[in-house]
Amino acid sequence: MDFVSIRIITSDVARLVEFYERATGVQATWATEDFAELKTAGATLAIAGTRTVPLFAPGSARPADNQSVITEFLVDDVDRVHQNLTGFVTDFVNEPTTMPWGNRSLLFRDPDGNLVNFFTPVTEAAIEKFAR
Repeated sequence: MDFVSIRIITSDVARLVEFYERATGVQATWATEDFAELKTAGATLAIAGTRTVPLFAPGSARPADNQSVITEFLVDDVDRVHQNLTGFVTDFVNEPTTMPWGNRSLLFRDPDGNLVNFFTPVTEAAIEKFAR
């Protein structure tokens, strides 16, 4: 088995795609007006509109209703990224903070309220864990 993507259901696909394109610097590939993907080296962030939900199971997903998942992106320099996002991101949950497990993390919310973590490994063990 291979984990390949996470999908966010939203009522405004264009708005959320634009947000993630700007936040990540990754250009989305659109399949339809209701579905786009931002592909990175490690995984894909899929963004789909509410009209796609009934294709799986009606009522199985609701937009802007996530209270438990954090989407995480490995970045080269989280402090620089924070500076670049200031004035664009409107809901920072925390400033860059070094976590006990060795990552320096920046937590914020996307326009639908989903939590996003941009992080940079800073301890020797964390750097080794994420070495490419």
